[in-house]
Amino acid sequence: MQLSEQEIIRREKLKALRDLGINPYPANLYPVTHTSKQVKEQFEEGKKVILAGRIMSDRDMGKASFVELQDSEGRIQLYFNRDNICPGEDKTLYNQVFRKLTDLGDFIGVEGELFLTKVGEKSVRVDQFTFLSKTLRPLPLPKKDDEGHVFDAFVDPELRYRMRYVDLVVNPDVKEVFVKRTKLFTAMRNFFNDAGYMEVETPILQAIPGGAAARPFITHHNSLDIPLYMRIANELYLKRLIVGGFDGVYEFSKNFRNEGMDRTHNPEFTAMEIYVAYKDYNWMMEFTENLLEHCALAVNGTTEATFGEHKVNFKAPYARVTMTDAIKQFTGFDISGKSESELFEAAQSMGIAVDETMGKGKLIDEIFGAKCEGNFIQPTFITDYPKEMSPLCKSHRDNPELTERFELMVCGKEIANAYSELNDPIDQRERFEAQMALAEKGDDEAMFIDQDFLRALEFGMPPTSGLGIGMDRLIMFLTNNASIQEVLFFPQMRPEKKQIELTEEEKLIISILKTENNQPLAQLKEKSQLSGKKWDAAMKGLAKHGMTKVVVEGENKTVVLN
Repeated sequence: MQLSEQEIIRREKLKALRDLGINPYPANLYPVTHTSKQVKEQFEEGKKVILAGRIMSDRDMGKASFVELQDSEGRIQLYFNRDNICPGEDKTLYNQVFRKLTDLGDFIGVEGELFLTKVGEKSVRVDQFTFLSKTLRPLPLPKKDDEGHVFDAFVDPELRYRMRYVDLVVNPDVKEVFVKRTKLFTAMRNFFNDAGYMEVETPILQAIPGGAAARPFITHHNSLDIPLYMRIANELYLKRLIVGGFDGVYEFSKNFRNEGMDRTHNPEFTAMEIYVAYKDYNWMMEFTENLLEHCALAVNGTTEATFGEHKVNFKAPYARVTMTDAIKQFTGFDISGKSESELFEAAQSMGIAVDETMGKGKLIDEIFGAKCEGNFIQPTFITDYPKEMSPLCKSHRDNPELTERFELMVCGKEIANAYSELNDPIDQRERFEAQMALAEKGDDEAMFIDQDFLRALEFGMPPTSGLGIGMDRLIMFLTNNASIQEVLFFPQMRPEKKQIELTEEEKLIISILKTENNQPLAQLKEKSQLSGKKWDAAMKGLAKHGMTKVVVEGENKTVVLN
């Protein structure tokens, strides 16, 4: 393992601590009495406190030093005085251990009393300190110039998402996003519990990936020798529980979809689904807007939220627009009663990319997504979807071509989806069979037929309404984050590229090419002054690493950087 100069120095300090008889990683409990926040809120001059955390800054003034300590609640200033720490003749603990063997990022525990500095800052005068954990890598701490401008901040998204543990330490505002995420889950859970609904768990590994139109992840169970699928939705299992006699059930589920990744999609995501017996989608609309108003207040203390350039208000009630009217409004095209071929031609005429595998439902979805979605900024219920788009949804009571379904749109994105649930087992079987026909046409997102779910419906399911909410997307709106990666602790990342270790000869050739790329082969070899054997080895190594290539044009050979 190649270590940087800083990493080597820190390992030397680690050894020096052990040589002094100090355990840099003690196992015993450290008796913390206060957090930094409690110190500030309950400040009493002269009060004895015990705190623990990371050293984030250090102003060394010789016989005294000021340190900024960061714990889970924030930061507090510590004052170290040599004679306080070492009242006797031996000053090793201060002069050697504290000043020379302690680094930024190290965890320490301190005991002392509270006091106000001359400028009125609440601080801790340290009497004793204990090493709790020695850090072997330096934190990428931002720096400030004399005018207070920040530079070298840890802002590269690739590094932040890959090393979230570092991101949380050096960017305190990031932690607040995840605090709000937890507040959202708590608020939603309390809302459901207060209504008398029951939180449940359903399988993640499923024999049939049902409940949504999505491409699943596939695995294999060795003992049973059968394929299994990672859950794409928990809908069909929750409905089984309604069949079993529960009036209302909900679950926060981890779902997995083997699809593309972008700023609003991660292959692993969290959804909430709730099903309530004896309700319909009209009741669920009112329930949803009251739920989201409650959640917005719990997370931000207000129903208003800023998302990019938009101000969004989650206060109920929300506008309601049918899908047919939305498409007619923004395209001038009426989808009512149109055949698959008419929808296909209409989509093409609008410049929308479509193909022969798409049935009526997917064609309508493509038209709505391309021409309508982005126009709905304030929370808006899009209602009454065509039957082809909703194989698990009850037919509309007034128009059999439609279904009793809504999606909630905010800032052009769907954050909730709800139905009057289909509980007619014969109709449901026909819908599943229609999905199988789409699969045979090549639609790899079409639903499987779940025979056990059909059997459950045949035992009878009461009228039911269900709601699903994308929790990751909802917290994006409530915290003004345009990327889903910002609201997931550990988003899916591409494999980390291995750092290429070059020989000295390879480094030499790269440095020459960086001064002037695209050099004649013979000229480059002459500049390198390498022996024939070393030259050949270096050029082969660079080609193997994909860093250079030789371009041949007739009799001329030149070397370029890739």
